[in-house]
Amino acid sequence: MTVVAPDRIDPATTVHPATSGSGPRWPIPVAGFIALVFAVPALYVTVRTAQLGSDLGDTLGSAMGPLGRTLLLASTVSVTAAVLGTMLAWLVERTDLPAARLWRLLLVLPLALPSFVGAAALLAAFTNTGLVSDLLGVVGLGGPRRIRGFWPTWLVLSGFTYPYVLLSVQARLASLRPSLEESARLLGRTGWQTFRSVTLPQLRSSILAGGLLVFLYSVSEFGAVQLLGYDTLTRVVYASRISDRSTSFTSAALLIVVAFVVVATERRFRAAATDERARGRARNVVALGRWRPAAVGLVGAVVTFTLVVPMLSLGVWARRGLVEGRLDLGDLVGPMLNTMLAGVVTAAVAIAVLLPLAVATVRHRSRAAAVGSVSVVNGFAVPGLVIALSLVVAALRVPGLGWLYQTFPLLVLAYVLHFGSQALGSAEDAVRAVPASIRESARLLNSDRSERLVRVDWPLMRPSLASGAGLVMLSTVKELPATLLLAPIGFDTLATDVWAAYEEGFLARVGLTSIVLVAVSAALTWLLVIRQLDRR
Repeated sequence: MTVVAPDRIDPATTVHPATSGSGPRWPIPVAGFIALVFAVPALYVTVRTAQLGSDLGDTLGSAMGPLGRTLLLASTVSVTAAVLGTMLAWLVERTDLPAARLWRLLLVLPLALPSFVGAAALLAAFTNTGLVSDLLGVVGLGGPRRIRGFWPTWLVLSGFTYPYVLLSVQARLASLRPSLEESARLLGRTGWQTFRSVTLPQLRSSILAGGLLVFLYSVSEFGAVQLLGYDTLTRVVYASRISDRSTSFTSAALLIVVAFVVVATERRFRAAATDERARGRARNVVALGRWRPAAVGLVGAVVTFTLVVPMLSLGVWARRGLVEGRLDLGDLVGPMLNTMLAGVVTAAVAIAVLLPLAVATVRHRSRAAAVGSVSVVNGFAVPGLVIALSLVVAALRVPGLGWLYQTFPLLVLAYVLHFGSQALGSAEDAVRAVPASIRESARLLNSDRSERLVRVDWPLMRPSLASGAGLVMLSTVKELPATLLLAPIGFDTLATDVWAAYEEGFLARVGLTSIVLVAVSAALTWLLVIRQLDRR
């Protein structure tokens, strides 16, 4: 028999009561400790910057140029991704686009390609014997002399970040009431007029959320801007981290300020957005008519640039290396195992660390838990390069922490601090998946807390926790700057192997390693994103 306390919610729901006296109190101090740990990198950089004193003005002046270029790049990329992602989402969700399900799959796959791999593929394609140069030579055209600077960087980042907006807008389109668009069409409005006056206003919050995420990604990007020679704040932080700590910390502090402003803006608009769910699964289909060839051409061009050309370019170089005997597949076993090890350990640690915070947030709603949640989210806003820099300096300067320098635990800590927010939402969903009535019934039937956790809580929480762990793993296997600064000597991952091979000019190795990295990322993307879209 199920016993439900009078002040509890209905057994069928998964919402928890806002009672601070129910359950153990230990998650609350743990949440406070987690908040402090996640805030350490930003606080450390802020303190070190404040200690510069009179030198701060000079370093700020020298950082204004890179700051302006960073904001210009992030703004243009986010606007481009917002327009492109929204247009593509509408085409595959609301029109009679041929093979829409296939396009829906292919348009998400650029998430599997790290942006620095995309930049390396673009550069490799335009080398003297690269894929694009060979094709242009066949038709009697010459390739561009210089693939560096703002426009190539904008092109690469826009091509590999639009899925963030695409997914956000797709989810919103799926939740809109079909009756709104049907009413507009019955009033005589065309498909375009309906989209502009009815659909688009309801998509603004999703477009803005995706665009702000792209902005944040572009601000913290290091690999692509370094390869393509566009001088942003992340390049300054990396280049001056040893020779000029004042400039490095000042640039890092500016990155933190920009990131925090973006996060605050995103949270403000998210709180203001309405959550209107669909009534049924029906959707309006707009006939493209004479615009169908143009729509197919647009979608095909995006897929060609973001998937076909990069993979062919990498494949051409990898094939040459294998045919000529310059590559040994056995050399990739170590980096691949290291990548998988780092991803699995980071995912497990992130879930273990953030689950108590999720419990405190959902079941206790304490102030410490709220602060902890904001701190974790801000950890994702702080660029991985800045987190790595602060941990390096802390390990070298703080007494008793020197043994952590260039160790695997410090690398995992950086990953968790940077990607923990991707697991927090899933951990909170996992806690909500165990209704208060079930917990109360289990407590009355069995006083052993550990047994209740194994037999009652864990089966209900496992799907959401696995999803959060997978997201952290996907981000970890693609992370570059933190790995470059913190990885132990001899601990090469696929990302750092790509980077080292490109710096050595070994394009065949770049191609083969990138393909392996993309394969690992694509498998995770399919499990975490594409399969969920199909289920929806």
